[in-house]
Amino acid sequence: MAGKLYIVPTPVGNLDDMTPRAIEVLKSVDIILAEDTRTSGVLLKHFGIATPMRSHHKFNEHEAVSAVVTQLLGDAVMALISDAGTPGISDPGFLLSRECRRQGVEVETLPGATAFVPALVNSGLPCDRFVFVGFLPPKKGRATLLDELSGQQLTMVFYESPVRLLKTLQQFAQAFGGDREASVVREISKLHNTTHNGTLDELVAYFTDNAPRGEIVVVVAGCPPAATVKVDKYAAFKGKNAKV
Repeated sequence: MAGKLYIVPTPVGNLDDMTPRAIEVLKSVDIILAEDTRTSGVLLKHFGIATPMRSHHKFNEHEAVSAVVTQLLGDAVMALISDAGTPGISDPGFLLSRECRRQGVEVETLPGATAFVPALVNSGLPCDRFVFVGFLPPKKGRATLLDELSGQQLTMVFYESPVRLLKTLQQFAQAFGGDREASVVREISKLHNTTHNGTLDELVAYFTDNAPRGEIVVVVAGCPPAATVKVDKYAAFKGKNAKV
């Protein structure tokens, strides 16, 4: 009988966001695959979880997937966690989940913390339809992607580091227009959680004078639809039929 893989979200800041079910699963599995065993070790110790851990991160994910799936095809039951949030969302996890699907291994993802959902809702921008972009390419392909996104009519969600935030906002203003509405949300669920709303030009001005810290989510309004002009298809005939 094949084993099972649980994908388990962990808090993005406040440890009280850890769900009882997540704790129960992490205590019950045979092995926990962790992005950073040192970071996760603090979390597991806090909740009294003594399950053995194994490293599973972006630098070894390609090589590790095959061995992990082989164990899961046996009777191993494992859980995958990242440093914070839901694995697979800008964190390792997709390759393993895909291979489990291909090999017929059951995967169950628990609901839980992720940074972009509260940031999106908190931004006050439309959240019924949106596109999650995550981290932009640092160099190659960045300008091309921004050009493609400039006409995107859905709300856009990005992750960014504090050291690159100002430059990214400046690039957004250039690509999308400085009057585009946006929101910068930092340190979600932590003590210094803040949200700054405004146009991209206003946010550039603010963060020029106020260097940001912590984990950051940037939410940008989509491109407004082009104004439509109604055309009267009978206009050309109206004058011809007028009485003299």
